[in-house]
Order: sequence, then C-alpha cells, then structure tokens
Amino acid sequence: MAVKKIGKQTVRFKNPPSIISTYSIVGPKEGDGPLKEYFDFILQDDLCGQKTWEKCESKILEDAIKMAIKNAQLSEKEVEYVLAGDLLNQIISSSFAVRNLGIPYFGLYGACSTMAESLSLGSMLIDGGYADYLVCATSSHFCTAERQFRFPLELGNQRPPTSQWTVTGAGAAVLSSNGLGPYITHVTTGKVVDAGIKDVNNMGAAMAPAAADTIIQHFKDTGYRVDDYDLIITGDLGIVGKEIAEEFITKAGYDISKIFTDCGIEIFDNERQDTHAGGSGCGCSASVFCGYIYKLLKDKTLNRVLLISTGALHSTTSSQQGESIPGIAHAVTISNTKE
Repeated sequence: MAVKKIGKQTVRFKNPPSIISTYSIVGPKEGDGPLKEYFDFILQDDLCGQKTWEKCESKILEDAIKMAIKNAQLSEKEVEYVLAGDLLNQIISSSFAVRNLGIPYFGLYGACSTMAESLSLGSMLIDGGYADYLVCATSSHFCTAERQFRFPLELGNQRPPTSQWTVTGAGAAVLSSNGLGPYITHVTTGKVVDAGIKDVNNMGAAMAPAAADTIIQHFKDTGYRVDDYDLIITGDLGIVGKEIAEEFITKAGYDISKIFTDCGIEIFDNERQDTHAGGSGCGCSASVFCGYIYKLLKDKTLNRVLLISTGALHSTTSSQQGESIPGIAHAVTISNTKE
C-alpha cells in the first residue's frame, strides 16, 4: 500500500473527500459585519430563546449540524460520524448538541484550531474508507468564552488593544466519499509551538508562531508555490497575530502578502464594531469557512484555498499558575480539483 504521507507533516489524499454542503450561524454582531450576506442564519440576540449562553451555543451548533445534513439531502441516519468541538470545559456545547442525533461522535478539542482539526481527521476517515458521509462542526460564543476564560461580563472590564472578540457562531460541513467538490486534497498537521507568551489578552501573538510553522512546513512538504493558491487564510490570529505570522513566513522565503488574510480580520469591521484586534474563537474560522469561503469556492471565485485554523492551548488553571500559552495550527488544502 502506498504511503499517503508526504514530507514531515502532510498527507495527500488518494481519494480526496468532497465537501457536499455547509451551514453557518452567527450572532447579531457578526451578522452586522462585512460578511453578513454569506452567512446562512443570523441570530436576533445572543440567547436564541435559551435560558443561558451555554445552551444557546449548543443549540446553534446542533442547528448547524442538522441544516448541513439537510442541505446535503441526507438523513441523519445516513451520517456515520460527527466530529465536533468547542472552547468550553469538557466540550459541553458539542456533546450536548449531538446527544439527540443518534450519530457516532468524536469530541475534539484543539481550541480555535478545532475546525481545521475536524476537517483533517474527517478527511482521513473518508480517504481511509471508514465512512462515506460525516459532519465536521465547531462553535463558540462570546459570552460563554468570556465567562470561562476571562471575566464575567457584568464587571465591564476594559479590553486592551491586543485583545480579540470571540465570535458567536457555528459552522458545519458534510464530507462525502463522492461528490463534485470542492475537495480536501491535503492536510498539514501542526505541532505545538510555545513562544513563551503569557498574556491571555494577546492570543494572536501566542498563536502566530504555530501558524507560521505549519504554513512553512506545508510549502516544504507539498512543493506548492505561493502562486498555486488563490487564498491563504488563518483562523483566529487577528491583526496582531497576522502581522507576526507574515513576518516569520516572509523570513522563511515565502511572500504570501498578496493572498494572505485572517478570518478574525474579515468577519468584523474592527473600527466600526470596536473589536480591537479582530475576531477569534472556534466559531470564527468555522463560520467564515462554512459561510464565506465555501460559497466562493462553489461559484469558482476561488479555486484553491489553504485554511489554517489556529488555537491557543491554555486554560484558566494554567494561566493562573503562570504557564505560557502553547499554540497549534492545522492546515487543509481545499480545491475545486482533486490535485
């Protein structure tokens, strides 16, 4: 059997899975941003008829999964796996979202890298012949994340300029062993990279070295040139992290400046909406990919995209004990061709 691994960290799929449908849900602030026309559903408020923010996050993830399956013209019984995760302790948003679906479930935690992690592992399952249909999904919520990782919203703490706004949103994608694309052709799995950053209000700086490391390794492993991509987009670096990552990548000999952006920059109008360094959270790359990028791939505005979701692997316990914040970044190549 031919080894599908190329280089140090990349897999090239022999039978690339097709993304046959997606669904995206965002909160009212995200729905007031530059990408509002691309999202499938915009909440009227941050509770969505639920009693708590946590219940709201679980509901929007469940709804995104159900609607993505419906858009694929499948029944829930035909879906063989759900791979999902979120930011909350014990990934409760995801586990509670799937508890009534009756679908085998892999719960994932990669912090804000979870969307690319789910797409990576889901693609491996399909290419390996272990499934024909599965769902990859991720969510986050501004209010649940703030309550867990920072301060209760009621305190009204001032946010420094380097801080990012956790996206209230969910995205779900259905992967199939058959379909007309777009296809996931390559996966570059990231390494944990720790630059020694301890400031929980500067996630971009903590994650940027990991993002740069994965992007550089992707080019080395695949032999792709920068010009082979229409878009390279990180998940959650924001303005600060994007600048740092781009500097690292340029020093390594890859000038990606003309096609490089970040989901956390695209989803908000940072000045008008006062989001400081931009968006972040599991739902950031999930909703931007499932809502915005997927539609541009489908209408052939984009033909090959490198999506790199980026995560900060810290907890309140580790931060309070003075630990630094390790970063992780996983990359997936999504293309309208199988090559």
